Amino acid sequence: MNNRKIVVGSEEWCNLPQLNLPGIKARVDSGAKTSALHAVNISPFIKNGEPWISFDVHPIQNDGKTTVHCEAPVLDKRRVKSSSGSSEIRFVIKTILSLGDEAWEIEVTLTNRDSMGYRMLLGRQAMSGKILVDPEASFCRGELTKETLLGYYHTHITRPTGLKIGLLASNPDLYSNQRIIEAGQERGHEMEFLNLKDCYIKLDGKNPEMHYRGGRILNNFDAIIPRIRPSATFYGCALTRHFEAMGVYTLNTASAITQSRDKLYALQLLINNGLPIPTTGFANSPLDTNELIKMVGGAPLIVKLLEGTQGKGVVLAETKKAAESLINAFKSLRANILVQEFVKEANGKDIRCFVVNGKVVASIMRTAAPGEFRANIHMGGTASITRITPEERRIAILAAKTLNLKVAGVDIIRGNSGPLLLEVNSSPGLEGIEGASNKDIAGKMIEAVERDLKYTRP
Repeated sequence: MNNRKIVVGSEEWCNLPQLNLPGIKARVDSGAKTSALHAVNISPFIKNGEPWISFDVHPIQNDGKTTVHCEAPVLDKRRVKSSSGSSEIRFVIKTILSLGDEAWEIEVTLTNRDSMGYRMLLGRQAMSGKILVDPEASFCRGELTKETLLGYYHTHITRPTGLKIGLLASNPDLYSNQRIIEAGQERGHEMEFLNLKDCYIKLDGKNPEMHYRGGRILNNFDAIIPRIRPSATFYGCALTRHFEAMGVYTLNTASAITQSRDKLYALQLLINNGLPIPTTGFANSPLDTNELIKMVGGAPLIVKLLEGTQGKGVVLAETKKAAESLINAFKSLRANILVQEFVKEANGKDIRCFVVNGKVVASIMRTAAPGEFRANIHMGGTASITRITPEERRIAILAAKTLNLKVAGVDIIRGNSGPLLLEVNSSPGLEGIEGASNKDIAGKMIEAVERDLKYTRP
């Protein structure tokens, strides 16, 4: 019987002919029971007295412009639990799956898979009696080139009808930046990546201009989404400020980004608004080292570079002697540092709350890697979905509001006396929180732009 089964790898190009999807890359996952297809704009309707569903599919990863409109009879509605532990009710349809020379009918659930690495998941129900999986192989049934895909879908490329939105950042290949571009395209907007280093400005009281390398003038954008890395804060905020002077809406303003990047100033603003933080000390002279250490309760303690980010420039000093050496070393380099109490009961965990337009749209628990005290994903930490308390929600929303940030990643730890605010990030990453929560966070950011510009999608 096994000889009649087809062998596939861990990823394959599939054909769903009844849905007019001749090429869609699928993750073959025998650990998943049900199959899933990426779908947006899901809308049930009645056809000939029977329940049907209409939906749109963006079949090519990181491409929100290519859209295939599909319709199918509704087979069922089921609650499906994802690998992250979250569950949702999904519509279920039946359709033909073609792999190489073989074709058979499978059941597929419809869900937004924007935050996933594949537009389709092939579960074990669809494989039963048909497939053997070689997990070390890929594309056993044939590879599709980019040119072939464009040939399949060239008639399905939608023209932008919405806003013109620029993403001001440094790395077009970064997950977060790709997701924001894709989310905007899916909603009908014209999205363009603007590299910080290629922008330059004309200061003119009557006619300020933003120029782009090659002589182009950037004068027709409705909105800019700044995603400025810490090392480019000064120049990135200068560009953002200039867009604002030209009357262009910016999702986070230059002044909000600037004050959030100044960790000392940001903490002063936050505590002045009644927000709880770990006890923190700041001094200019090495002569005050011992007083700083006493101020935060002694060792172990945390030393933070004011310019650090993503866990870099954050060091744990486990003894008083180590703390003295570390603080004095930083001071000898004329580096500005904060000294902060070490909240041991946090146990290497913190909570990242993602705030958009005054609402916590997702929250995750980040856990530090073994032997590490920093829970940042970039430092090897892991993320899982978590339920936050009303007080933690209040702190996250108030922290973003205090710093005037429309989009913010607010980091909180749980101490014995209650939640404590660590810091507020004006350009929070999307990969960890989208992967853990299965939520379209990039889409929430685009919706925030639409809301503030009072744009209604057709």
